[in-house]
Amino acid sequence: MKFRSLVAALFVVFGSFILRTLPAAEVEAEKPPSPSSAELQKQIDQLLEGQLQMRKELQDIKALLREGRSDVATKPSPPNSIRLNVRGEPFRGDARARVAIVEYSDFDCSFCAKYAAEIYPLIDRDFIKTNRIKYFFRDLPAPGVPVSLLKARAARCAGEQERFWEMHDLLFSTQSAPSADQEPASLAKSLGLDLEKFNVCLSSDRYMEAIQRSSTGAARMGIAGTPAFLIGTVSEDGNFFQAAKLQLGGEKLEDLKGVLDELLAAPPVN
Repeated sequence: MKFRSLVAALFVVFGSFILRTLPAAEVEAEKPPSPSSAELQKQIDQLLEGQLQMRKELQDIKALLREGRSDVATKPSPPNSIRLNVRGEPFRGDARARVAIVEYSDFDCSFCAKYAAEIYPLIDRDFIKTNRIKYFFRDLPAPGVPVSLLKARAARCAGEQERFWEMHDLLFSTQSAPSADQEPASLAKSLGLDLEKFNVCLSSDRYMEAIQRSSTGAARMGIAGTPAFLIGTVSEDGNFFQAAKLQLGGEKLEDLKGVLDELLAAPPVN
């Protein structure tokens, strides 16, 4: 009976179109009881609700495709197939170092802040300050979280005044502070930046495309969470990075140290 009622609703909604597409014998055989107007309205509302839901899902899919990402887990790319152009990107360490880490991180991620407070200082002490590696940072702000994107842009705007890494450190160290102390302008002031230049940069769309490229590139490699680390080597001219390992999460120093030691001990590639 439910099926017949639905057919009746479709007859009312689509009228002669359905009559023309059904065989005459079938039309003759189907003689459902006429539903009440309330029943018809309910069925029509259900059809419209279904259409709206489908439309919303299609819009969400299109948005994901435009952003170059997917909420469906993607299998990470094999590390040895990952080659990045790092020309001109800010890094810490000796320019002559041939072993490198590329970190993908989010300034609003608590796990990233924990790594920055507990593990990164050990990497800095043992590998960066001793001029053994280069350390690159790439943005992977959480999608749909405005504050993550704002912080990423603030760090890049500070970079215009040669203070990217100082802003990087402040954003992580003040993550749990009251919101007023986390305001980009307050952080910029504490770093002694030219506030007018900083605010002009932050109020523009500058760096939006660069941050999106970083996020899209991470998605293509199957990196969906932060922090994530690519560990590998840099070309002789310093322009290209070749990954040897992809490490998701940075809870332990050993997760990164073992690979770094191995790459540093390997003979240089001619």
